[in-house]
Amino acid sequence: MSTHCITDGNHAINVADPTGVGTAFREALAHFCSGVVIVTAANATGSPVGMTVGSFTSISMNPPLVGFFAGQNSTTLPHIIAEGGFCVNVLSEDQHGLARTFARSGVDKFAGTDWAPATNGSPRLAGAHAWIDCTLDQRQSIGDHDLVVGHVDALVVPQPNEPLVFHRSVFHGLRAHG
Repeated sequence: MSTHCITDGNHAINVADPTGVGTAFREALAHFCSGVVIVTAANATGSPVGMTVGSFTSISMNPPLVGFFAGQNSTTLPHIIAEGGFCVNVLSEDQHGLARTFARSGVDKFAGTDWAPATNGSPRLAGAHAWIDCTLDQRQSIGDHDLVVGHVDALVVPQPNEPLVFHRSVFHGLRAHG
């Protein structure tokens, strides 16, 4: 029987030991650079809801599918699931403040935020790098997160700017160096 370990500096942490693995796991995954999106929807009363997501990905070209992971304790996720549609707002490099705002709970995330309704009524945030309007295709619980898969209904790239990325707990712009 083998022991599964994560190396933290000069020593290994047994992944079966929950006391040490959390910090080391987060540190190891922080070295992976990810794009940043805000997933939005309109709730049952028509009010906008949204959350920052760093685990967004394309899934399939035919049919066109995208997906993201959301924590099961998210207060926004139930609204997205109930409405059956959402918009993925791919953030521009200058929207790090918006990403931080939409990552918080218990605040009016849309206060002072310009947006317009997407084809499905979900908010498209002004200044985003791209918008992807989706219909909920499926949802599956995996660990302490839910995988949400959306069928792509519309795509818009409003401006040719640079995306926002997240690496080692800091937001960055992405510039080509040549």
